[in-house]
Formats: sequence, structure tokens, C-alpha cells
Amino acid sequence: ISVDRSVTGEKVTSHIASDNVAGGAQAADTLANSMGEKGEVLILQGIPGAASTRDRGKGFKDRIKKYSNIKVVAEQTANFDRAEALNVATNLLQSHPNATGIYAENDEMALGAIQALGAKAGKEIKVVGFDGTVDGMKAIKAGAMAGTIAQQPKELGRSAVAAAVKAIKGQSVPKTEPITVKTVTIKNVGDFE
Repeated sequence: ISVDRSVTGEKVTSHIASDNVAGGAQAADTLANSMGEKGEVLILQGIPGAASTRDRGKGFKDRIKKYSNIKVVAEQTANFDRAEALNVATNLLQSHPNATGIYAENDEMALGAIQALGAKAGKEIKVVGFDGTVDGMKAIKAGAMAGTIAQQPKELGRSAVAAAVKAIKGQSVPKTEPITVKTVTIKNVGDFE
């Protein structure tokens, strides 16, 4: 049984992970709504080649296309790292001064982007992250972040244990089990404390 990260080179009975493609789509909707469905977007990508980077990016880019007045103008990796995201966001914002939205494929990078934005964060430029971390929730409450896509670690663990028990008993288990993710904004952040 693998949880959250896929395993290569080993026999995996079942893989339980957050539905990162759906989460990317939810992030696109959240960012688009916060931007008034118009403007230029920058994307801070995770680790190149990582399944979560690929899936979160795919979900976001496929969904953002439905907003005809929003254009992704740049995307660059910041390796899921806050300090690197601060530098990358600073450089991208200099190259694209008309950007009004940033999608970061995790909250750490979103928080780095918020540092780069300073007083513009949450006001002139909207930021959406992914993971639903404690610091991400604080940034939403402070008005610096428009939203995050929260994973459900307890549900990941519960499903993994249930799959392991079934497998041990010789019962069939699904090859993959996507776990839903939740959109968090200022409207519902209190539900996630």
C-alpha cells in the first residue's frame, strides 16, 4: 500500500492519494473567482517530475482555460520551497508587472510569493496555494491568501489502513483510491482549525 506518493519499482497493491488533478481545478476556480475572472496569472510549480506537480498543474491549467479573460503568462519551478518561491516570484513579478494572480502548487511556495508581494498580497494580487497547512490557513485569515486546497491526511491514513486490512484478508482493493480535497477560503477557514 502506498500513501500520498507513488512508488516505482515495487509491487503496489493499492495507491491512496489526494486527488491532485481535481485539487488543481479547484484552485483554478478559487483564483479565477478571487480575480474577478480576469487578469494575468503566474504559476509557481513544485518539483519537476513529481506526480503532485504534474497533476496539480494539469488540473489547474485545464480548468483555467474556461476563463477566457484569464491568461497564464509565466510558470516556473520553485521546488515546493518557500525561500525559492520568494526569489522566483520576485523575478516573475518584475517580468510580468501586470499579473493579478499567482497559483502556487503548495502553501510553502504561496507563502514565499506573499513575502515577495508585500502589501499587494491579497489586494492587488491574489494568491492561491495547495495543502491546507497551518501557515496557509493563517495567511487566509490575514487576507493575504485567497485560498488553499486542503488535503485530508486523516482520511488518507484511514483509507490506507482499511486497504491494508482488506489486502491482508485476501479481499480485493482498488488499484488507486483518490481522496477528495477541500477548497478553503475566508468563508470557511474556521471549519479547518
